[in-house]
Amino acid sequence: MQVISSKDNEQIKAIRKLKEKKYRDETRSYIIEGIKLVKEAINENAKIKMIVICEDCEETGESKASYHENKIDQSLLYEIAKYECIYVTKKLFSLLSEVQTPQGILAVVEKNDHNETINYTEDIIIVLDGIQDPGNLGTILRTIDSANLKQVILSSEVADPYNPKVVRSTMGAIFRINMIRSKNLVDTLKEIKKHKYEIVVTALDTNSSIYDIEYKKKVIIIRK
Repeated sequence: MQVISSKDNEQIKAIRKLKEKKYRDETRSYIIEGIKLVKEAINENAKIKMIVICEDCEETGESKASYHENKIDQSLLYEIAKYECIYVTKKLFSLLSEVQTPQGILAVVEKNDHNETINYTEDIIIVLDGIQDPGNLGTILRTIDSANLKQVILSSEVADPYNPKVVRSTMGAIFRINMIRSKNLVDTLKEIKKHKYEIVVTALDTNSSIYDIEYKKKVIIIRK
């Protein structure tokens, strides 16, 4: 088994670049990290391009406790073996990782944003506008997924959903939701209204309740 130790390795340089939105857009790829997210990606048939495993994370340093608490089980190892895998040293893995105590596994995944067509068979369409905080965006996407909604429209002002912090916050929801980026939200909403949808906007200064709404053919806009 060859273990990569040089940060000048071409594969390593390409993975490190994925921390930048520009490169994620160019390659249509992003990074997921941790045992649970890699499991989710495999279970959801995400297009995994490569899996990176820390060859010695379980043996030294802060990662030891985390590793033994979340050790990669044998069944996952069998699944991982079906993909292109590279092994790296702990020092090199820390350059790729975005967390303080990495579990020693990450993957490069192809974006699932091929379908930019709105599905008008859904009774509820969620629109996010102006949400920049990665943690908030990830939590909202996770909530949308828990409500069994399959699509969300993002205005051009919304943070990149493939930012590593957003991806971690979604806890796997990112593999199941079709995220449609709108270049012009006003035009997009006009098009949606042609399909007999009513627009609802969230606000703090209102007497209306979410329980007073009939959730049929509704567009719910969540703004910053």
